[in-house]
Amino acid sequence: MTFCQNRFDVFIWLVVLQVSACAMGVEGKTPQEVLPDKSGRLIDKPCDEKSQAGGKPVSSLPRVFYLNGTWLAENKAQIQNGNKALLPAFKQLLVEADKTLKAGPFSVMDKTSTPPSGDKHDYMSQGKYWWPNPKTADGLPYVRKDGYVNPESQTGAYDDARLSSMRDSVETLALAYYFSDKEKYAEHAADLLRIWFIDPKTRMNPHLNFGQGIPGQVKGRGIGIIDTAKLISIIDSIGLLGPSRHWSKNDQSAMQTWMEEYLNWLRSSPNGRDEAAARNNHGTWYDAQVVCLALFVDKPSIAKKVLTKVTKSRIDSQIKPDGRQPYELERTKSLGYSQMNLRGFFVLARLGEHVSVDLWSYQSADGAGLQKAMDFLAGYIDNPSSWPYKQIKKVDMEDMFNLLKWAQIKYDDKIYGQWIEKLPREDVIAKREKLFFPAN
Repeated sequence: MTFCQNRFDVFIWLVVLQVSACAMGVEGKTPQEVLPDKSGRLIDKPCDEKSQAGGKPVSSLPRVFYLNGTWLAENKAQIQNGNKALLPAFKQLLVEADKTLKAGPFSVMDKTSTPPSGDKHDYMSQGKYWWPNPKTADGLPYVRKDGYVNPESQTGAYDDARLSSMRDSVETLALAYYFSDKEKYAEHAADLLRIWFIDPKTRMNPHLNFGQGIPGQVKGRGIGIIDTAKLISIIDSIGLLGPSRHWSKNDQSAMQTWMEEYLNWLRSSPNGRDEAAARNNHGTWYDAQVVCLALFVDKPSIAKKVLTKVTKSRIDSQIKPDGRQPYELERTKSLGYSQMNLRGFFVLARLGEHVSVDLWSYQSADGAGLQKAMDFLAGYIDNPSSWPYKQIKKVDMEDMFNLLKWAQIKYDDKIYGQWIEKLPREDVIAKREKLFFPAN
């Protein structure tokens, strides 16, 4: 392996561990090979697609898929060295993690309603844009008001808000553990994961037969599968917990089993097939889930097939040459949904790096691609009110930070850094996402 002379010496030991792990074929987390990219930064790349996921880590790089393990390791070392650009985000993360130590527990068994199956272990949610029918005495069947969330869908009767809280808590704790090495964070994160996914008394069954049902119409829909896009973050959080004494081989194996069963359901169930056929953000995030789950359970061939055969065709149909995303522009919150859909494509592009599929530079026959979609949205960062399509709710443009950072790195264009500077500084300086990318 060849290294640039300006490589940080402090990371040479990382490389030695990576090469040793790959050469020895050690069981455990997927080993990562550290290679220089065109900019000279270290990048992570799986060196053994067949490695098992059930053991303890064989290297210092976490087994993550959307996040970049090498960038995390670099930032961790720089935080320990007092990097002033990263310290505000790190300190804020620990503040949030300390509060999160009191969060939970969260379980599908906690909902106050019972799914049509009669089994509370089954996840259940209600379509959030569906409201009681004003024309009927009992309010049934519910009617759609796109963009307007019915508070009923976010109550304790359903699992959606609870799943979000669990995901947010686990992510916060896992990141805090990784960057601080404090076991108290890993211990609570592991407890939350076991309660939701593993413990027979409290676990969620690995399917979404009753996701985003509509009272008076349907018990569950393929559309409900977007609820579990949260699993992508959870999978990376599991990777961050790998070195902890509170996350065992049995825990990892149980999560592997649950995720594989859910992946099989996604690919074979009527709801899964329905969501796979969705032409908008629902199809994009379906692909992202399938690809991430496939990577997690060591089935890279499934991930590569989806990325090459399906996701590229979605880019062809969902993005115009000028960067517009027409199916998202049909919505009442078209700017928000355009951002959401592009985030899904960026997640897929990142995941594609693990199986040598380049979506970052892919273009359709008429020249449409992810960069065009990025540039179209970025043009409204400093004046979102000038967005010419329907947007019934104010959009926080600082949510563009992740997209802009990925674009800055992947397209090597100063314009994205300039757009980042237009974001409210107070909203960005302590943003935890700063810990995900190379420090400037």
